[in-house]
Amino acid sequence: MSTDFALALTNEMLWTAIWLAGPVLGLSMLVGLLISIFQVVTQIQEMSLTFVPKILTVALVLIALGPWMMAILLEFSSSVIRNIPLYF
Repeated sequence: MSTDFALALTNEMLWTAIWLAGPVLGLSMLVGLLISIFQVVTQIQEMSLTFVPKILTVALVLIALGPWMMAILLEFSSSVIRNIPLYF
């Protein structure tokens, strides 16, 4: 296995991970930012106010984008399995 092939596989793996984690992390970060701004404006310092909306957001994003995420993951996995003979 050449170094270029290993780097290409690592590159593809990292981009797949970014595509899969990006929507969940981005939306949870956005909700956290909005909740933080709300807390600063209203001076409410309740800890559960930050966790519950973020957990609900992550759950809704996973439900909504789950099939798309699974398709991306299956495509990557099948390409890795299909290319096993090239690894040796």
